[in-house]
Amino acid sequence: MASLLIAVISLLYASVGQAGGTAFLSLMAFFGMSSTEMRPTALGLNIVVATYSTWLFSRNKAVEWAILRPLLFSSMPASLAGGLIVLGEHMYKTLTGLILILASAVMVMQRGRAAGRARQTPLRVSVSIGAVLGLVSGLTGVGGGVFLAPALIALNWASPKQTVALSPPFILANSTVGFVGALFTGQFPSPDLALYAISALAGAVAGTIISLKWLNATGIRFILVAVLLFAGFQLVFA
Repeated sequence: MASLLIAVISLLYASVGQAGGTAFLSLMAFFGMSSTEMRPTALGLNIVVATYSTWLFSRNKAVEWAILRPLLFSSMPASLAGGLIVLGEHMYKTLTGLILILASAVMVMQRGRAAGRARQTPLRVSVSIGAVLGLVSGLTGVGGGVFLAPALIALNWASPKQTVALSPPFILANSTVGFVGALFTGQFPSPDLALYAISALAGAVAGTIISLKWLNATGIRFILVAVLLFAGFQLVFA
């Protein structure tokens, strides 16, 4: 049952350029996985899903690397630092849930923005935002895509369609260094990680194809807001 649900989650999240770390964490909590396994397991699944999505979007030349490079420059070391910090279980779930709910609110308020990118990305601001997103990502263990997407759209640095392609490489980079940080703190993934990874990859393949071929900007925004709200409320009130 857990593997099937992971595949469904991966499909839904991959369709909007996300890896599903938040929902993976909620699912693992529901099935009673220990808190020491949850973060590294979710990060491991993020790496699998985001690796495929990054490869596919890059092959289709959909990734705006000029936007992404300064964000990654600062987010990766900050994510590693955040990954070395272990929060208490209650504080961890509450913090992550509240941030996701805030992110969904930002997406709703920005619903009237134009579909195309309207602003350049100032280097200093990009680096600062990358550092903040990286730190939060490392602390929560969700990869950072759910924080990056609303930030880019709120600042009008990328369209919803561009954001879908920018999120996977950001998630891949930050999940990788966050995973290393979690290992250093003595947190190790579930023994069933390989089985879960196969399920997540299958869902990612389907979800990414759906995103590339059928979803428009409105559909992407609607699904992203829905999954952010669902994951946020589930973590806060679990």
